[in-house]
Amino acid sequence: MDLQPIYADLHVHVGRDKYNRPVKITGGKSLTITNILKEASRNKGIEMVGVIDCQSPAVQDELFDLIQMGKAYELKNGGIRFEEVTLILGSEIEIYDETCAGPIHVLCYLPTLDKMSEFTKWLTGRMSNVNLSSQRYYGSGKTLQKQVKNLGGLFIPAHIFTPFKSLYGKGVVRSLNEVFDPTMIDAVELGLSSDTSMADRIKELREYTYLTNSDAHSLAKIAREYQELMIKESSFTELSMALQALRGRRIVTNYGMNPHLGKYYNTVCKKCLTAGEFGVACPSCGSDKMIKGVAERIQELTSNDKYSSQNKRPPYIHQVPLDYIPGLGPKSYEKLLKVFGTEMRIIHHATEEQLNKVVPAKITKHILNMRKGKQHVQAGGGGKYGKLLE
Repeated sequence: MDLQPIYADLHVHVGRDKYNRPVKITGGKSLTITNILKEASRNKGIEMVGVIDCQSPAVQDELFDLIQMGKAYELKNGGIRFEEVTLILGSEIEIYDETCAGPIHVLCYLPTLDKMSEFTKWLTGRMSNVNLSSQRYYGSGKTLQKQVKNLGGLFIPAHIFTPFKSLYGKGVVRSLNEVFDPTMIDAVELGLSSDTSMADRIKELREYTYLTNSDAHSLAKIAREYQELMIKESSFTELSMALQALRGRRIVTNYGMNPHLGKYYNTVCKKCLTAGEFGVACPSCGSDKMIKGVAERIQELTSNDKYSSQNKRPPYIHQVPLDYIPGLGPKSYEKLLKVFGTEMRIIHHATEEQLNKVVPAKITKHILNMRKGKQHVQAGGGGKYGKLLE
C-alpha cells in the first residue's frame, strides 16, 4: 500500500464518562468518548484523534461497549477504529516532584486498551484519582517515561510554553534535561501561543518533531490545531514511525493558529490585562502581578547561534477554526457542512467557485487566505484569546 496523507489532532479531552460523571472538570458535558469519535469522523473529517483521558476506567468501559456493539474495533498495529477515524489512546499527566519546578503536563500514548488498562493500574498507586483528567502523578518524570516505554508507548511534553503547567512555562526550568531523559521523548507539543519558528530558537528542541494539537475542551474546538501526516494507514505504529520520520512516514504540514491569537502570547497584567513587561509594574494600574507571555519566555531561552529551520521543518500554516472567521455564524457553518461534508474538505479542498455558491465572498476570501497562512490578527495574552481582523 502506498503512503497517504491524513489529518490528525492528538490532544482532545473527555468531559463526561458513560455514567455522566466529570472527567475533565472544565470539559463540555457533550464531550464523551463516543461523541468525540463521531465529531472527528463525521464533521471534522480528521482520520486520527488522540484522546488524552483514556486512563480513566469509565472511559475504557465505554470503549469496550463500542467494541462489543460492533461499532469499533482494535487495529493490529494499534489504535481503535471507529467509522472513518482511528482513536489513539492517551493520558495527560501532571508531574511535580523534587527534580522539577512543576507542575508540568505530559502526554502518554499507548497502542492498545490492554496496555492502557495496565498503565491505569500502575498509576493507581501513584495518583490520587485516575478517573479525572490531568491529575498529579507522584513520582519522577524519568520513572514515568520508563513505564510508558516499557508498555510500548509514546511520551510527549504538552503545550511546552504555556505559562501554567508546562515544561518551560513557569520560568524556572531552562532545559528538558533537568526533568526528562531526552532519549525517551518522541516529540514535543507546541501549544496555541507558539509555532515552529519560535520553538526552533531553542537549540535543544531542534532534534524533535513538533506537534500542533487542539487541547480541545469542547466538540467544537476539536481540530482547531492539527497536522497532516504521511503514513501507510491510520494506526499507532504508523504514527510512531511518522514522529521518527522512518521509511517515508513523516509530518507533512503543521496547521495551527497564529501565535498572536493564543491567550498567553503577550505578557500582560493579571489584574487589568494591559500589555507590559514581566518584573515591571503594570503601566496602566500599577499592579506587580504580571503573567509572562510565551513570546517573552522564548526570548529568554533563545540560543545565541544562528539557525534557520527553513527547509528542515514541515511548513507551519497559520489557520483558525471556521467559527473564528468574522461573519461565519452557525447557519453558514451548517450550510458549508451540508454541501462539503467535513471541515477538512471546506478548509483544504473546496474551490473559490464552490464556496461562493454557499457563503458570501468575504467569507470565501478568509478561507482561501487561511490556506496560504495569510491573516490579520490582534494579539492575545493573560488568558484572553486574540482575534482575527476583517
